Amino acid sequence: MEIRESLEAIIDAALEAARADGSLELTETPEAALERPRDEANGDWASTVAMRCAKLARKNPREVAQIIVDHIPANDMIAAVEIAGPGFINIRLSDAVLQDVVREVREEAENFGRGTIPEGERYVNLEYVSANPTGPFHVGHGRWASLGDAMARVMRHGGYDVYEEYYINDHGNQMDVFGNSVSVRYQQLLGRDVEMPEACYGGAYVKDIAQEIIDRDGDKWLNVSDEERVDAFREMAYEQTLANQKAVLAGFGTTFDKWFSERSLYVEDENGQSAVSRSLDAMREKGYLYEKDGALWFRSTDLGDDKDRVLIKGDGEATYFMSDVAYHYDKMMRGFDHLIDLWGADHHGYIKRCECMLEAWGWPGALEVQLGQLVNLFRDGKAVRMSKRTGEMVTFEELIEEVGVDATRYLMLSRSADQPIDFDIEVAKKKDASNPVYYVQYAHARICSILRKAADPADAAAAETGEVAMDVLAKKIVPENCDLSPLTHPSELALMRKMADFGNLIALAARDRAPFRLTHYAQDLAALFHQFYTNCHVLTDDADVQTARLALCDATRIVLALSLNLLGVSAPVKM
Repeated sequence: MEIRESLEAIIDAALEAARADGSLELTETPEAALERPRDEANGDWASTVAMRCAKLARKNPREVAQIIVDHIPANDMIAAVEIAGPGFINIRLSDAVLQDVVREVREEAENFGRGTIPEGERYVNLEYVSANPTGPFHVGHGRWASLGDAMARVMRHGGYDVYEEYYINDHGNQMDVFGNSVSVRYQQLLGRDVEMPEACYGGAYVKDIAQEIIDRDGDKWLNVSDEERVDAFREMAYEQTLANQKAVLAGFGTTFDKWFSERSLYVEDENGQSAVSRSLDAMREKGYLYEKDGALWFRSTDLGDDKDRVLIKGDGEATYFMSDVAYHYDKMMRGFDHLIDLWGADHHGYIKRCECMLEAWGWPGALEVQLGQLVNLFRDGKAVRMSKRTGEMVTFEELIEEVGVDATRYLMLSRSADQPIDFDIEVAKKKDASNPVYYVQYAHARICSILRKAADPADAAAAETGEVAMDVLAKKIVPENCDLSPLTHPSELALMRKMADFGNLIALAARDRAPFRLTHYAQDLAALFHQFYTNCHVLTDDADVQTARLALCDATRIVLALSLNLLGVSAPVKM
């Protein structure tokens, strides 16, 4: 049980005791609902329960607060309780409670802060990035990759079973346009006088794909029909682009449980059924389909949409929305409790119709759409519009190559998804405290250096080369059940308080799909460690103090590494 939950149980018990002996005449007792005081000088936790009980008990809030305090049962957690202002109950924790956090972190290691989610709510399909396979990723895709991957990691730590999925938009007119664009470039490179059509992909990468076909096949495709060439080049370009997208994401540390092809939605099984037909049958059974002007419509206005939506056009061609209908039905039929889609903010107007389709099948609220704002790229404070290499947009791959995975991930996750990111390339490359990811990683590396200095020379040398893991080294130099009572300095207590917040942070970040909070937490924890390092000598002549402080360092290392790992960022042992 978390410290806050244990304290709330103590306050709840005091309320019940006061009600039982008649000190408070209450028909019901509000929950303690502890909060952090704005000013740390007021204690570790505060409750407003006395003010919320006052009217019910027909007493002054401070009087109610005193009654509650008088009924607090004997416990080892609370060092002092103060009544402040109109009736705040301020609680100060005992040092022993905070010291136990160090022991808990070291015992649980990478499982520290893990949560649980009730059955029937935990199996989540998380779909993100899902770019068209018609070109390289732009920088915005990098934000979705960072956000989706970190969201999955945080939610798993919070107790969810997360299935990560990438939806490949490989069906529809954009694929024919892509194939035709490569076909025209191919002909141009071989000297044929043809112009790029108005509807085309004009990036330099299209010419690169055409050149690769020439390098492999020569002019083999020059004298076939345009239709045959476009069909062939569409598939070649698609496979090459998708392979590149997969390679970029794999290099970024983002992996998926499933790459789902949109085309597969239209493939019929042995019974002549497809994902499209099955989704339509289910919607028809609920009475939400009708025909008008030769087209098939979804009666989404019955469910709150501003207009009904076409699924199959009069010429028999499926709309883009039809694919979404079939895809989301397929996901639910695979047994997920909840669906989360990460979309760009420009898709805001598309949300309601998608929520309606889930409700039509009888799954209201099963779809959750998280919108993400774009990335503004800068270099030394000046906006970057074009790539130096190609003279076109800066690709996600180019950004990773210049900045690195860790800095890219961390800065992409530094703000809430609904806020734009101003990403300065030069700041991301700095090796000093002005770069937040470097600042956090340096704190972790500094702790590892301290542990090596405290170790036997042979063990330290092995840890330096990576032959001995830091977890193993720490266990060798710091006994599991060492005496932690020397940890009473304000800097030490502040570090332990921060680590005590980790479990609650994970629960809320997982619930709110907000991994960005871990970047703030990691920076705060790193800052507290640097303050501790300045104020408290770890390697001292007092063996008991040194052992306790090494344990505190090790616990901080574990929580820093765990925070970084949940963001998909490495925790270097030396820098």
